[in-house]
Amino acid sequence: MIEVKNIQETNLVENPVIAQMSKSNHEQILFCNDNATGLKAIIAVHNTVLGPALGGTRMWMYNNEMDALTDVLRLSRGMTYKNSISGLNLGGGKAVIIGDSRTMKSEALFRRFGKFVNSLAGKYITAEDVGIGTNDMTWVNMETNHVVGLPGKSGDPSPVTAQGVYMGMKACAKEQFGSDSLTGKKVMVQGVGHVGEYLVASLAKEGAILTISDIHEDTLKRVSKTYGATVVGINDVYDVDMDIYAPCALGATVNDDTLSRLKCSIIAGAANNQLANEAVHGIKVMEKGIIYAPDYALNAGGVINCYSEVKNLPAAWALAKADEIYKTISNIVSRSKNENVPTYQIANKMAEERIEAIGKVKLPL
Repeated sequence: MIEVKNIQETNLVENPVIAQMSKSNHEQILFCNDNATGLKAIIAVHNTVLGPALGGTRMWMYNNEMDALTDVLRLSRGMTYKNSISGLNLGGGKAVIIGDSRTMKSEALFRRFGKFVNSLAGKYITAEDVGIGTNDMTWVNMETNHVVGLPGKSGDPSPVTAQGVYMGMKACAKEQFGSDSLTGKKVMVQGVGHVGEYLVASLAKEGAILTISDIHEDTLKRVSKTYGATVVGINDVYDVDMDIYAPCALGATVNDDTLSRLKCSIIAGAANNQLANEAVHGIKVMEKGIIYAPDYALNAGGVINCYSEVKNLPAAWALAKADEIYKTISNIVSRSKNENVPTYQIANKMAEERIEAIGKVKLPL
């Protein structure tokens, strides 16, 4: 006789991936594997209420697949908020390729990745991010049209990203110091790759006193020589005497350890997910009297640049739109002060309000 069990009596084991998706309210995750090319990637689509999910592809040697999943979920959620607060008709998505960007790149790997992007039929539009260049995107483009940041079009978004960070940093300075001039201000730029170097160039031109750090010695030496910046080791970043901390590498650098060491009045950089734990460190930053420019609002220049390519808008439009980040950050900081609420909460609220409003517009009659 076959025993029929009541489904309510059956203990179901919760899938950890589905649980993470549910917690962050993601729409879709695509896991990509191809043994022939060595491709291991994850594409995360967080929200498409405002439009197709646009976000770059990052290539990084993660410790394990769960670390990669955690990163791509955080990054794609950040893109939803970034696109919304920037007034763009785009949703949020992101992709990560697990591997060493200096040794594992190949045409075959990126073309295979392009096929996976194409399988989403336009729901996700990719671009370059950490470890990825415009030439890599050219290979991806051989297999899908859902890619931006290509040579001869909008190209490398780094200059526009850096411009937005620079303008947002000036907005923070206006609130904290009474003037948006950065002349003579001591700025610690952590990570001087694509975006970091462009930011250093703008700061040097204005007369800021620069300290820099990076994991790549060759890049560090070249940038230091070009712009007259002082170099410190990666473990000494948080002990530097500084007015402004500009994290421009990986995220989670604002945490329990670093906050006890940081000597700054402003945190404003290009890195994503700078707060290790928003709910904890966003409040601690405010309590210490530090102005934190929410990263996804500050570094939106890159996605603005990509949006200009999607909509066939001129480069001048992208730069002008990046300059508007000054006003966005100023509004966030002002509301934070008036309402006594951490800046990240104000930024989240502003982004969520737009998504909710446009979601109602799209409801069927």
